[in-house]
Amino acid sequence: MIVCICHRISDREIARHARAGMGFDDIQMELGVATQCGCCENAARDVVAQCSAAQPVAALRGIPVRCCGTQPSPASCTE
Repeated sequence: MIVCICHRISDREIARHARAGMGFDDIQMELGVATQCGCCENAARDVVAQCSAAQPVAALRGIPVRCCGTQPSPASCTE
């Protein structure tokens, strides 16, 4: 699902960076999410929180990892 329509950033892309240990500010700087109109900031922060809270740091190279453990997880948290 596209989270940031201004920069066409998906929840999967945000989740991938969050699983790599990046926080929202780092992801915002790297991807440009929530830097134009700002309407996506809450949704982007939610994806980061869901994917980084219960997950160990993984490399950006695509190590498949579930990010939410036993909690219901959005499709963006698994690849």
